[in-house]
Amino acid sequence: MWPDHAIWWQIFPLGFTGAEPTAVPDVVHRLPQLENWLDYAINLGCSGILLGPIFAAETHGYDTIDHFRIDPRLGDDADFDRLIAAAHARGLRVALDGVFNHVAQSFAHPSWFRQGAGGLATFEGHEHLVALDHSNPEVAQYVSDVLRFWNDRGIDAWRLDAAYAVPPEFWRSVLPRDRDVWYFGEVIHGDYAAYVEKSGLDSVTQYELWKAIWSSLNDRNFFELSYALGRHNALLDTFVPQTFVGNHDVTRLATVLEDERHLEHALAILFLVGGVPSVYSGDEQAFRGLKEERAGGDDAIRPAFPPTPEELAPQGWPTYRVHQELIGVRRRHPWLTRARTTVEHLTNETVALRSTDGEEWVLLLLNVSDQEQTFPLADTPVVPAHAWKLLTST
Repeated sequence: MWPDHAIWWQIFPLGFTGAEPTAVPDVVHRLPQLENWLDYAINLGCSGILLGPIFAAETHGYDTIDHFRIDPRLGDDADFDRLIAAAHARGLRVALDGVFNHVAQSFAHPSWFRQGAGGLATFEGHEHLVALDHSNPEVAQYVSDVLRFWNDRGIDAWRLDAAYAVPPEFWRSVLPRDRDVWYFGEVIHGDYAAYVEKSGLDSVTQYELWKAIWSSLNDRNFFELSYALGRHNALLDTFVPQTFVGNHDVTRLATVLEDERHLEHALAILFLVGGVPSVYSGDEQAFRGLKEERAGGDDAIRPAFPPTPEELAPQGWPTYRVHQELIGVRRRHPWLTRARTTVEHLTNETVALRSTDGEEWVLLLLNVSDQEQTFPLADTPVVPAHAWKLLTST
């Protein structure tokens, strides 16, 4: 299956293209800007682009008005078709972000809204995001129709937003069965494996591993990472999780890490353990941005990009090259997607991670201490302070 070889470059189109913060009456053709970045994604080593919301919405894209229409701030159907054709001509897959748990209050079918205590149910207290009633057959038919419509337009995958807030059985009832489309849901907490089994989704987001990666580096406590990797291995017995160290909803990796020398450590973990990884656009350039819980609190992590990659600031390119190096390792060892990772040496500040599949293996040595460290393994490898080393079977 092609998802076993997928490495996504995630784009938040409304922010990326500098679109207006609220809906506009006239079409502005911004989607073509993304075409300037397709070769950049390929050169990074990615095999697909994962798009944030592109459907007509009131503001940030997660308050959808019409799932069958491209947001006028981004363009129209012709712009979309051209982007799909340009991506596929380069061998890039395309994923869309489907927001089916909630919609804008101006959504055309208020009879589909779910009632809560004292009024309409909302998404996590956001009054302008009204929850849909997933027990309503008309809602199920609508979502099924939307999925088929865009599948027929040529997309390859769906990210299903706030899937954790939707009964898992709902997805099983609406997902098209005659498909080569990959469906993964946003699940932040809970029993990932059980949700996948009940929902029929192909995968869910691995927030548990995301947190363990940056937190263990900040605290210099690789025992947290070791525990998370044990749980990650168990998930791989059921499905292949969607893995990341950054996305459009969290503080940028270069900001959340207290010591930027450990950014490479986080990337090495991401690309050398099992999963279907994604890179959030800008992280490969060490962009910074703090997510805040307030109105406009996502703006810093969803900035506008220049018209072309050539206009990026020079200081970000070393991080881009580190991404290229590690993604290159993963592409040369595609079995890593389903690899299990064992911990062969563990202290607070050093860890040896061996990812294996059959006779194949890679051994990642991480040192976040202030001193050079000798690992008690075959050939007693030495790793400098705040550095990492990779050994492979081939």
